[in-house]
Amino acid sequence: MKNIKTLIGILTLCFSFTAFPQATASFNASVTIIEPIGITTTSDLKFANVDAKNGGEITLTPNSTRATSGDVELTDGGTASAASFEITGEAGYTYEVTLPSNNYVLSNGSETMEITNFTSDFNNDNVLAVGSQTINVGATLKVNPNQTPGTYVNQDGFNITVNYN
Repeated sequence: MKNIKTLIGILTLCFSFTAFPQATASFNASVTIIEPIGITTTSDLKFANVDAKNGGEITLTPNSTRATSGDVELTDGGTASAASFEITGEAGYTYEVTLPSNNYVLSNGSETMEITNFTSDFNNDNVLAVGSQTINVGATLKVNPNQTPGTYVNQDGFNITVNYN
């Protein structure tokens, strides 16, 4: 029994002398919450009044200029305007814009026209300024020959998305 007590004592001494020194440091944590990016529609896409004649295309640029190809005629009346959006968020941050990428249908009852090729005056290095920025979106409208008169609309709307880079 005496040998066991001696052995336990020796083992205790061995382990107490092999302890490693420790050091401790402290640190802080922080986070900065930035202003979320936002987008608001300020104007819808409007091709104004046209005469379909034998059909063709109307291109509405982001600066609200209309041009035609084919046998469609621009007429007086109505206001042509590109869609316009106000972008808000954290000043100094860059962002990207995703335009509608599919072809969409404008309809008036059973009559339809296709809208395609969405374009924007956005450039890939847009940096949010203090306050907000405006971007404009145009598109191309395919007018069918002898299109039935009336107002054509897209019931579901179009989606444009903005994200910080």
